[in-house]
Amino acid sequence: MMGTVVYRIHFTVEDLARTRVAPVPPPLMELSSSVRTLQTGGHPVRFGAWRSRARARLRPDARMVMDLIPPRGWAPTFLAPAEAGGVRELLERVRGTPRSRIRRDLAHVAEWHPLPPWTRGLADDPDLLRRLCDSLDHAFDVLLAPSWERIASATAADRAVRVRQALDGGIEGLLAGLLPSRIRWNPPVLELAMLSGFDGDLHLEGRGPLLVPSVFGPNAPSIDIDAQPQPVLRYPLGGAGSSDSPPLFPSGGRSEGRSEGRSGGRAGGRSALSALLGPTRAAVLRAIAEHPGCSTKELAARTGIASSSASEHTTVLRSAGLIRTVRHRNTALHSPTAVGISLLDAPDAPEPG
Repeated sequence: MMGTVVYRIHFTVEDLARTRVAPVPPPLMELSSSVRTLQTGGHPVRFGAWRSRARARLRPDARMVMDLIPPRGWAPTFLAPAEAGGVRELLERVRGTPRSRIRRDLAHVAEWHPLPPWTRGLADDPDLLRRLCDSLDHAFDVLLAPSWERIASATAADRAVRVRQALDGGIEGLLAGLLPSRIRWNPPVLELAMLSGFDGDLHLEGRGPLLVPSVFGPNAPSIDIDAQPQPVLRYPLGGAGSSDSPPLFPSGGRSEGRSEGRSGGRAGGRSALSALLGPTRAAVLRAIAEHPGCSTKELAARTGIASSSASEHTTVLRSAGLIRTVRHRNTALHSPTAVGISLLDAPDAPEPG
């Protein structure tokens, strides 16, 4: 485990029972991470093309968001709630943040680094808060919306690994397997080596943590102790970096619009996909969609084919970008991508048989 300074999360039996894994990253929390990633130069292979496209599309008023969410350091927590839900609904809640909460959050940030002068009137100027929220809305449209379906499918693949870890080793096995290089389970304490070097203790007091995978977060854990209804422990998404999965942010010229999963599979690529899917392969894809995170052996049993045949079909489906595969120990776990689900949902999708 890297480093000697750790942050300690103390668990009780109730905390272990209430530990959950988020189905998708909270949108505004992930947006905060993406804003930070945009402003740094890290991971150029993974994020270089994404940064170039984002910078070309961002309007000047996006500067307001980047002023409050710097590459490193504290940011006002009211901008990045740990809530799930629709982005527009969450943004409306941000717009309605009480003035006392805005003042408190800004005062906390100011203890660590200077704030831009325009923030002095943020709590008392509704028009200024509206402009900030419009900037946040625009940032989501540019930074996350084009790839949100890919992020969701990568999260589903990672979640399948976490479920398998819990089945094999209980919640303790899940915690121990999150990020062994920086997260260590030392019963009944979970020790985190964070990039900031921050240390301290958190007693969960029966709430348990919400485990949240992050595509844009650093390769280290982070903790939001004020999140409701339970603290949030974020860790880097494991499935997104899988070498046998399609890239999360492809560098090719194809547009990644919001409707990528709905239209991309039926436009220029429709003839190739139709030729690819025979009855058996369609059955394999449908079984994966209905049972995300299934192993090759389980997939063979569900479709009535040999394991070797199931492996061959998943290789083809993965190469076509229709499924994503991650590994847990020596087991390959398969989940559908957004494009794969879209193909199955299309009116003319081939039926297995």
